[in-house]
Amino acid sequence: QVQLVESGGGLVQAGGSLRLSCAASGRIFSINAMGWYRQAPGKQREVVASITSGGSTSYADSVKDRFTISRDNAKNTVYLQMNSLKPEDTAVYYCNADMMTGTVTWRNYWGQGTQVTVSS
Repeated sequence: QVQLVESGGGLVQAGGSLRLSCAASGRIFSINAMGWYRQAPGKQREVVASITSGGSTSYADSVKDRFTISRDNAKNTVYLQMNSLKPEDTAVYYCNADMMTGTVTWRNYWGQGTQVTVSS
């Protein structure tokens, strides 16, 4: 059994900060790229930030200079530090990862999501 579990979401006032965590659990052989996506009601899911196994990062324009993605490979965990939060950041945030779990093929996994609500 392999899964991704997000934590750290909640309600915060505009200008505040949150740190999201996503831990991969189960019999995992290897994790390649990991990322954070978000989806607001009635909108498409969009990528927020991603990080490769080598540590290269990429950010959506809307969160550049405010969010920071990082990972701890020893803990199979990816983080998203969110600073200077805006009401527009309100969404369900999902963790995503490409993993090998005992088979020779890479598979893509999603977490269940964690709600982030930013009040004005």
